[in-house]
Amino acid sequence: MQAKGGAGTTALPFSFVTPPMTNSIALVLALLIIGAITADVMLYGTEHLIFLGKRFAELLEWIAFWR
Repeated sequence: MQAKGGAGTTALPFSFVTPPMTNSIALVLALLIIGAITADVMLYGTEHLIFLGKRFAELLEWIAFWR
């Protein structure tokens, strides 16, 4: 018995396909991130952003270990 998708595929009750990242979605996400960082700096200063940047760099090094 052959599935609807053709040879070698199986029919799933739901789809794993996600919609693509469009330019407008990327622009909105970038503006939200920049706005959040700007508000954070205006309210609390830059000291904890430096701390978070260092922790993020450590996380990237740790993730690179698993490559």
